[in-house]
Amino acid sequence: MKFAENNRISQRQLYRQIVIAFIAPLILCLFENRKTLGLGGLAGTAAALAAVMFYVIFLIRLRYAFARPCKTAGVVWGRLTALFFLIYCIFGAAFLLNLLGEIVAVSLGTGIGKKWLCLITLLVCSLGTQKGIQRRGRMGEVSGGVVLAAVMLMLVLAVGQGKWEYFQEMVWNSSFSGRKIMESGYDVICAFSGLGLLPFALDSVGNSKDTGKTVSFAVFTLGILLILTELLLPSVFGWGRLKYESCPILPLLAGAELPGNVLARFDVLWMGFLLYSLLFSIGSFLHYGHLIVEKADMGTGKLWISTLVFAGAVWDIERWGIRNSFPLYLKYIFVPGMLVLQIIFFMTGKKKWKKKLAVACVSALFLLAGCGGVEPEKRMYPLALGADITEGKYLLTYGIPDLPKSTGQEKDGEDQGNAAPSIQGETFREIENIYSRTQEKYLDMGHLEILVLGESLLDGGRWEQVLEYLKQEPTIGENVYVFRCAVASEAVAWVSPQDVSLGEYLLGLLENNPNGSPGQAVTLREVYHEFYERGALSELPELKIYGKELEVKF
Repeated sequence: MKFAENNRISQRQLYRQIVIAFIAPLILCLFENRKTLGLGGLAGTAAALAAVMFYVIFLIRLRYAFARPCKTAGVVWGRLTALFFLIYCIFGAAFLLNLLGEIVAVSLGTGIGKKWLCLITLLVCSLGTQKGIQRRGRMGEVSGGVVLAAVMLMLVLAVGQGKWEYFQEMVWNSSFSGRKIMESGYDVICAFSGLGLLPFALDSVGNSKDTGKTVSFAVFTLGILLILTELLLPSVFGWGRLKYESCPILPLLAGAELPGNVLARFDVLWMGFLLYSLLFSIGSFLHYGHLIVEKADMGTGKLWISTLVFAGAVWDIERWGIRNSFPLYLKYIFVPGMLVLQIIFFMTGKKKWKKKLAVACVSALFLLAGCGGVEPEKRMYPLALGADITEGKYLLTYGIPDLPKSTGQEKDGEDQGNAAPSIQGETFREIENIYSRTQEKYLDMGHLEILVLGESLLDGGRWEQVLEYLKQEPTIGENVYVFRCAVASEAVAWVSPQDVSLGEYLLGLLENNPNGSPGQAVTLREVYHEFYERGALSELPELKIYGKELEVKF
């Protein structure tokens, strides 16, 4: 059966739903602080995938035992079991909702508060979660292949950012021990724990003889993505830096671009697909929550399940918030308890019921991608940023080109001119506040291409603070070119005889060279690598200004 019929979903729809629901949670959450990276991580991932494959066979045999848990284990134990899985659904949805709110609020800069984003997202994902499964199946049918192909394409494009010497650092420095393999393998198993909900819904999947193959193939697909990512991340960032990254996929996005740099904010497209996967995952948790309540004859959870999810997502306590507590809950409570309960049900639930219930399932397409919040014409887009120290304070200079002229859209008599405002402050936060009070346009750093560090900053040893500041700005891509100059503010304010700003001029020099970019050019990613590996600053190309002439010394 290729298409859904009789309120069922096909095997192909099941496969695509599993892939969509797991892609974003896996690659966003599984690589924190090198937990599953390195040779031990690769070995642990491979072992975990093999274990999950065998686990799938066991899951398929539970389909009838979980169709009516109260009939299988009695009313009391059936409802306690349903409550156990329901708590997991609520916690899982709250965790992903909190993650989505943070990513959208910080990385995409919508200007909307995190709590409001969580509320809007939850309202969208909650619509129709108690209705028929066919609409959810059609959503997976249409979007599953697109999301999978898009993520694969993004990873392939990111391969070009990798370096062989960085990969060698991972090989020589990573741990390969039995403990590391077991720890990383168990983390991967916990990440796939959502598969434990499948027995509640397998009665609504057509051609049940092929279900094991379908789920196993979905796990295999996701496993290939995991292994590719585990090989890619240390090759791009270096082994030392990954120790400090809680979500290394996000800076990987910041450096992604199409060949020829035809789309500056290419990372927004990738983020859009990941957000879609997160939305689908949240909808899946809500759906299974309603389904479990229904199968255990516990009434309806239309309102209170969503209310608990929202409360969990916004419960913000430093040590006991959902982001810190959910991984511990998975490791020490849910996964061991789930296995015990499933073994008990397997031993007591071999009877097959003739009546099969329809699964309530739907998710919503709510793509929260894009810049949002402030209209493009009300934004200021600096191409170059200069950092100096004057009178013991930081001085940031923003090089803003004449956009209508540089894009060929100027009108007769219109001359916006190149601008380079400089703002001084004790801290970078103070500089941002001063900018907000003195400039009429919103500062959008998403198009920054050139960073110039002044000698006063380098000699004073305060360049590390600049790197930390830039690291906290998610819109700044790591493919920014870095230079040094005697006075960075003068370099950023420089304009060529052809009235071309520094950012445009250097980009043309580096990227429009018919012989290719100079090999000595240094990117922000390389500077980060040198900083995290050796605590030192890379050897930077120097800018020399002679009146209207600019010289680059590599």
